Amino acid sequence: MVSQSELRIFNSLSGKKELFRPIEPGKVRMYVCGMTVYDYCHVGHARVMVVFDVVARYLRDKGFDVTYVRNITDIDDKIIRRAEEQKETIAELTERFIRYMNEDTAALGILRPDLEPRATQHIPETIAMIGRLQKNGYAYQANNGDVYFDVSRFASYGLLSGKQREELRAGARVEIDAAKRDPLDFVLWKSAKPGEPSWGSPWGSGRPGWHIECSAMSTHCLGNHFDIHGGGLDLQFPHHENEIAQSEAATGEPFVNVWMHNGFVRVLDEKMSKSLGNFFTVREVLARYQPEEIRYFILSSHYRSPLTYSDENFHSARNALTRLYLALRDLPHTHYQPGAAYEGRFHAAMNDDFNTPEALAITFDLARELNRVKGQEPERAAELAATLTHLGGVLGLLQLDPEEYLKGQGVTLTVTPGQVTVEGGELSVDTISGQEIDRMLRQRDLARNAKDYGEADRIRQHLAAQGVILEDTPQGTTWRRQ
Repeated sequence: MVSQSELRIFNSLSGKKELFRPIEPGKVRMYVCGMTVYDYCHVGHARVMVVFDVVARYLRDKGFDVTYVRNITDIDDKIIRRAEEQKETIAELTERFIRYMNEDTAALGILRPDLEPRATQHIPETIAMIGRLQKNGYAYQANNGDVYFDVSRFASYGLLSGKQREELRAGARVEIDAAKRDPLDFVLWKSAKPGEPSWGSPWGSGRPGWHIECSAMSTHCLGNHFDIHGGGLDLQFPHHENEIAQSEAATGEPFVNVWMHNGFVRVLDEKMSKSLGNFFTVREVLARYQPEEIRYFILSSHYRSPLTYSDENFHSARNALTRLYLALRDLPHTHYQPGAAYEGRFHAAMNDDFNTPEALAITFDLARELNRVKGQEPERAAELAATLTHLGGVLGLLQLDPEEYLKGQGVTLTVTPGQVTVEGGELSVDTISGQEIDRMLRQRDLARNAKDYGEADRIRQHLAAQGVILEDTPQGTTWRRQ
């Protein structure tokens, strides 16, 4: 078991790296804000899910008993509007996009969280929390029927974002609402409007505000005080700031010890987002790149740094994975032995605030040694291959058969207007198939046996133009995609 005492995590609440100490020794309780299910997942969403998938994988690799909760927001203003536009029920809309989300995460090798609560399944807990806030003097019902959190009553408001209240009041992101006592106050319960879904409550029929849903779900699943809360940097204010205020005001206990925020995915120096219209869905990207290439692209930058979306960066990820899989090619599967070479350096990198770029660099050092001993020290090569596969697995990488990856077997996305489906099969619908490559290799073998080297070269050049690299070995010809 890896030492659990060395991990340092950058805590957004303190603004510095801190030695991680779980509330309960040996156990970690972690909550991450998940998808609002009214559209397809884009690469920005994928970054959040891959980052915290790796956090959970690494904590478990260190021997922690992890309870990982990632919620689903299945009721909010955007969902209601989209259902109206699509002329379908909210349940039909959200169930469809939950299914698509699960297909996308499965394709990317993202493990399912231990618990995946939905906002609509926790209305009673939400109402109970709002009731406690009102009883404690932190909530009021305005003349429009909505219930608001009174920010003036919570002394430490602004601690997570590191800003004074006057700064926050002047911010462009503060929602303007004449019913509020203060511009910073935020809605806990929205009174029912005609045609919208609603639930009964002590304040009349209505539905929860977005912020209170996460507090109700996280404390229900993990208790009033838990270890790690994660999400994208865009949620730090106001969403996570509001979560702290309402949770601690309702329970009288500290809410979360460590706050983790991943950086934005950027396109042409702008944050990738649906509101800006500059996003690429996971499905669109999977039509061009294998799932592990997308994971590698995401992990090639530190999770707190900006990540630039570009074909060049995806091609770099493809080239890097190709090198690693070529090192593993034609080696037997051997059981991994803890304490193997390179493991200490890998864990030192990951213990430094989940430094995945450094961890990936160490896998290349390992691959170089593996290539050096191949064919000379078979036992050593098998040991190194097992270590490389294991350490890659901590990152959700190198989990395919090398031939499967190198031949580009991955996920096909069939895209038609209004519908996208995921199937197993070739990397892309416009990529030459593996069956066709094998057929051409048989033709090339026949040409070489007949000493028709011109025809053999023509076939090689034709396949090269299709991005297929041939490698002639004493055991025969192998191929991989470029």
